[in-house]
Amino acid sequence: MTPVSPQAAERLDVTEVLRALADPVRLDLVRQLVQAETAISCGRFETRIAKNTLSHHLRILREAGVITTRREGGQGFNVLREEELDTAFPGLLRAILPEARF
Repeated sequence: MTPVSPQAAERLDVTEVLRALADPVRLDLVRQLVQAETAISCGRFETRIAKNTLSHHLRILREAGVITTRREGGQGFNVLREEELDTAFPGLLRAILPEARF
């Protein structure tokens, strides 16, 4: 595991992170990433929302710094920035997702 640089964690804004996590759909997407313990491609999230709506929610999470998306071929794989979030805001994910295993 690569150590998180303090600069990467400092760039996260608590207001933006909390705003992104305040939506139930986005919180569920984050929950799925925690439970998967690996990257999830955009089409593999368990949700009933339309593809364009899913893209919108993923963009908000990405812009807030909650997730990062890497491209492989034509697919995007979403990864929770758990280490950076925990460095910047210790215990935040555990507080908002108490049922998730970290």
